[in-house]
Amino acid sequence: MKKDLAFYRKLFTSTFYLSAFTFGGGYVIIPLMRKKFVEQFHWIEEEEMLDLTAIAQSAPGAIAVNASILIGYRLAGFVGAMVTVAGTVLPPLIILSVISLAYTAFQNSLIVALVLRGMQAGVAAVIADVVISMGWDILKKKKILPIFIMFASFLASVVFDINVILIILVCAVIGLLATLHDERNGKAGA
Repeated sequence: MKKDLAFYRKLFTSTFYLSAFTFGGGYVIIPLMRKKFVEQFHWIEEEEMLDLTAIAQSAPGAIAVNASILIGYRLAGFVGAMVTVAGTVLPPLIILSVISLAYTAFQNSLIVALVLRGMQAGVAAVIADVVISMGWDILKKKKILPIFIMFASFLASVVFDINVILIILVCAVIGLLATLHDERNGKAGA
């Protein structure tokens, strides 16, 4: 598939729009990227989006930027990655620059405080949607190891308060070992 200027423009405007209207961090932009690139444009498969999300979450840096790099690179190589990074980084840069100019006026504003409180509720709902949809996708596959990893990771984090980095590293090792085992036995996945 040859990439033309219209494709790059669509890629940039999509990530710019998502980034401009996403409040609450990278966990909020992931389901919106999924809706845009998987459901609307059909540029990426659901399974691949889950893989890209896992990589974006486990790599150092902002999740939104990491996901943009991975999606852009997957769709259009290095140029695609640069286009999506620009589209993702510019909105917060512009918004924060404007806010910083008027910070003292915003600092004690009751209206701004109420708007931010309302946005927190919306962000919580979007994050809950991500958890439910990604969790449901894992459960639908009816594979024991991923389901076990999902519940064990939840318990390790919430109940036992184990550091998330350690949980991610253990899950990565388990996934690697399961993949190597499946490849040796000629299976198609864990």
